[in-house]
Amino acid sequence: MNDLWDRWTRAIADELPAAVELRHAVHADPRGSGDEEDTARLVTAALGAGDGTRVAKTGRAIRLPGAADGPAVALRAELDALPVLEGTNVPWASESDVMHACGHDVHLAALVAAGRAAVRVGVPRPILALLQPREETSPPGALDVVESGVLAEFGVDTVIGAHVQPRIAHGVVSASPGPVNASTDEFEVTLHGQGGHAGYPHLLRDPILALSQVVVSLQQLASRRIDPVFGAVCSIGRIRAGAAANVVPNSATAFGSLRVMREKDRESALENLEEIVHGTAKAHGCTAELKINPCEPVLNNDPALAASAQQWLRHAGFVVDDQFRSFGADDFAHYCGGGTRGLMLFVGLGDTAGVPSLHDEQFLPRDEAVAQVAHALVAGYLAALDAPAP
Repeated sequence: MNDLWDRWTRAIADELPAAVELRHAVHADPRGSGDEEDTARLVTAALGAGDGTRVAKTGRAIRLPGAADGPAVALRAELDALPVLEGTNVPWASESDVMHACGHDVHLAALVAAGRAAVRVGVPRPILALLQPREETSPPGALDVVESGVLAEFGVDTVIGAHVQPRIAHGVVSASPGPVNASTDEFEVTLHGQGGHAGYPHLLRDPILALSQVVVSLQQLASRRIDPVFGAVCSIGRIRAGAAANVVPNSATAFGSLRVMREKDRESALENLEEIVHGTAKAHGCTAELKINPCEPVLNNDPALAASAQQWLRHAGFVVDDQFRSFGADDFAHYCGGGTRGLMLFVGLGDTAGVPSLHDEQFLPRDEAVAQVAHALVAGYLAALDAPAP
């Protein structure tokens, strides 16, 4: 296994110049969620292992040649970009209204480098290169991949992912067991009241005032309704109401998300959300509508995979973090249960003070992150060999 690591990582080094060029090409010409066909075609050609199987409309599942038959390990990278106007000003910056502001360009290039190198050196278990669409939207692409049956078709029992993370220091990779990303449910709250002239509030039922109280009261979901050891996050990202300063509207709407780190808390948190919304609306003489859009479950890393990957990451010279968890969400969670087990690794880029956050217009990992993510994928693959599925 040590010999395989050495040969594989040396082969990755040979692949890096082309992989970095691919990263720049993908970054310069990004595609939004559901529109990834051009990106999938470009990455598939770079991988050089055939067209594979189309999955989740614009995705690809490509079995790499050379390994014997047996349970396969899927290495996953995401195809889509975000609706963000880029502000980096590098020569290969996106000039469209979408941007790779979450590192997916790095992940794709790393998968190509690791995959091409694996074919050159030969690996003992099959690898499925999984180019997954629609990670940044709902309904998510990962759920479509799972429901398509393509993982069972290729005999996949383990899925490995690696994601760049600016909240972790450069040179550190996180391989934490158990829950590492929160579940997320998006919601829309509309309060209906009685609008009218702003100078006669006693004749009105102000939906903006009531909605403001709903927004404040929803913070109780995290501070008073969920065990603080595990936590919850309820955030409002958008409010829509009214058109004039002297007119109280008839309705007001807020859009937000609810995140928990344990699936057992999810149902009770949603029940509490409904209770707070309707109870607060009634107290202000208003009525409420609540729409909930379920998105992602909790992402649970397989403990055996995490423990083995930690050893390989240390062998590679990384500092290993086994505690990092984030209330961000990732549809990779759909691979972590049922017919497959999953491991999501987080590759450090810097620190919170010096590196723009994910989804920021200035977010731009250095090209060396391609090699680091590729090595993390290799560590995940070898962990699947060390800790075979039961």
